[in-house]
Amino acid sequence: MSTLYDFDALRMDGKTIALEKFKGQVLLIVNTASRCGFTPQFAGLEKLHEDYGEKGLVVLGFPCNQFGAQDPGSDEEIATFCQTNYGVSFPMMSKIDVNGPHATPLYRWLTAEAPGLLGSRMIKWNFTKFLVGRDGAVIHRYAPTDTPASLKRDIEAALAA
Repeated sequence: MSTLYDFDALRMDGKTIALEKFKGQVLLIVNTASRCGFTPQFAGLEKLHEDYGEKGLVVLGFPCNQFGAQDPGSDEEIATFCQTNYGVSFPMMSKIDVNGPHATPLYRWLTAEAPGLLGSRMIKWNFTKFLVGRDGAVIHRYAPTDTPASLKRDIEAALAA
């Protein structure tokens, strides 16, 4: 049985990070985009990072350009946009694919562990969120329309577990 800790991710600086580095923490993993109607959720994600980071929450952003080509920039451009417009200080990873033949193994695992509506393993749009517990197992999948603030109760429960 796999857990989040079996995967690696590529940081925006080009270095690989083993996700086992986050063992024992609660993670909120989000596929992001800089030019989407949901882009203002970056502010809410940063607020969660600020409010719960010291308690063990890690927000990980994974830019993706698969939905309406809404994140066409380079990793450097995306990082600058996020920091300048939303003060993002949580870790942002390198741009990835979340669907299709080039989907990262992490997202293949996330969508298998927490399928969407009607059992779909596809990510439907930007800002789909996955809450992962301290044990590295997926707790819940959230739709793009679920705001970061609406996840507080679940995050608090995961941090208390």
